[in-house]
Amino acid sequence: FSQGGTMALFTGLRYPQKLGGILALSCYLPLVSQFMQADKSKLAPTDIPVMQAHGTHDPVVSYAMGEDSQYYLSQLGYTVAWHQYPMQHSVCSEEIADIGQWLKKVLSLS
Repeated sequence: FSQGGTMALFTGLRYPQKLGGILALSCYLPLVSQFMQADKSKLAPTDIPVMQAHGTHDPVVSYAMGEDSQYYLSQLGYTVAWHQYPMQHSVCSEEIADIGQWLKKVLSLS
């Protein structure tokens, strides 16, 4: 969540081996230009599951920053499960339910 989500995106996408997934809540992808110019073989495989979620009224990390990050990830070849919620810089029950469904799918539990 927030800065932790930003670090999850940054470090997870720079890890060259496949992780189980990246969950990024109310955050953004830092240093976008470095990712866009990076040797793709040094980034995480593009089939890594990624879920991003953001509040449309977030005053801390703007919704646009999260949405732009999703766009850049798609330009890099990642498929992002993108979710938005009418909330500020927080978590809501609908988001928790969506996270649960995503985790079940990623972990092949459903």
